[in-house]
Parts: sequence; C-alpha cells; structure tokens
Amino acid sequence: MNWFRKILNKKSPINNSGIFYSAIAKIIGYKPKNIELFNTSFTHRSVNRTNDKGEIVSYERLEFLGDAILGSVIAAYLYKNAPKGDEGYLTQMRSKIVSRSHLNNVGKKLNLLHYIRTKAAPAQFGDNVNGNLLEALIGAIYVDSGFSSCEKFIYKNILVDFDNLEQLENKVTSYKSLYIEYCQKHKKTFKFEAYDDDGKDHLKHFSVRLLLDGKVIARARATSKKKAEEKAAQRAFFVLQKEMQNNIKK
Repeated sequence: MNWFRKILNKKSPINNSGIFYSAIAKIIGYKPKNIELFNTSFTHRSVNRTNDKGEIVSYERLEFLGDAILGSVIAAYLYKNAPKGDEGYLTQMRSKIVSRSHLNNVGKKLNLLHYIRTKAAPAQFGDNVNGNLLEALIGAIYVDSGFSSCEKFIYKNILVDFDNLEQLENKVTSYKSLYIEYCQKHKKTFKFEAYDDDGKDHLKHFSVRLLLDGKVIARARATSKKKAEEKAAQRAFFVLQKEMQNNIKK
C-alpha cells in the first residue's frame, strides 16, 4: 500500500514537496527557506488541519499579515512617487492599486488557485479567493524572507501595472461608488432595486435595476446581488459618461 500512496502523492502539487517547492520558487522569485509556510498559505480552513498545539491551520492568518504588508509597500511607493499628493489623494490611489478586482486578477494570472488545499467544492469559491491567496502568499514571503523580498514580489506582480500614476488617477475601481458619489454631489435620488430573476441558468442569478430620480437608467444580472449592482452602475456610467467622468478626479 505504501507504493500506492506514493503514486497518488505524485499527482498532487501540494503533497509532493519537490513539485510544490519548484512551483513556489518560480512564483515568488527565490528558493523558499521554509516550504511549510507556503503550504499553510494555500490551506483552506475546510481541511480542518491543526498544529501540535491544537490550533487550526489555514491561510487566513497569513492573509491578514499579507494585507498589512501590501498596504505598507503601496503606501511607501506612493509617498515616494507622488510627492505633491495629499493624504486624501494617496489614500484614493492606494485603494485603486489594492482593489479586490486587481488582486483577484493577479492571483488568477499566477494560477494560485491551482495549489489550494481544500475539502470544499471549487464551485463554492468566488473570485475573491484568488486575491485572498495572493495576500496569504505575501504574508508567507514576509515571514520566510523579510520585507525586502515582499517589496520585490509586489513591485514585479502588482505595481507593474501602475507605473503611470496619471493614468491611474482616471481608473475606475468601483462604478457603484462613483455613481453614488455623482448622485450625492448633484443632489439626485438613486436606488438599487432587486427584482425576481426568471433566468434558466444552472447557478442562481440576481437581477437589479438602477433608478435615477425615479426612472430606471440601467438593469443587470449576476451571480450575486453585489455584482449585479456593480454591473448596473457600470452601464449607468456609460449612459452618463460625460457627467460622471468629471467625478473621477477629485
């Protein structure tokens, strides 16, 4: 039976330390000192794994740490590269760089979900798991090799898309927030109104219509109410593009 277990383990990038080690080294750009840290950074709490102290082992603690390290690196980058920006400007720019959609895209690009250890069905995970794993990976890099290694990883994989801060100023990260801000600024009433979805999709969908001063300006449907609202706000943006575009720059 031992030889059979060895064959099974070779099929798993997590269980075979050699394959997993090589994959992680390629992703982070250096040879990890403690591969177990990175094993933890891909362990979902559904595995119900505990350490010798009886504590649950999952990527959530490393995710918390990685989030803080990421924020520090981005803050330092903006402080250095936007010397004329005030606190409000720097905060706004940081939120654009660390937006959930961007972190999710980076996680997908690095194919991090491929290495997750979980007993939950993949269909249960939303897009945010990609960004969560990315932050956990950053946390593992910090514990394994320090702040400098985190900086290199973040600059290479996250900040690479934001070398032009002027372009970033005009980047919309949340159409819903932009729409609400536009309505408040111009004293307009708005409402995101959910209604019954009659689609035949396998997955449950949510439908939302967006009202402006009592009139429907856009409709959208998605697999969550939040996504449907964002999509409706995006469609409203293109209807009111000239007026709303002026709100992007503070």
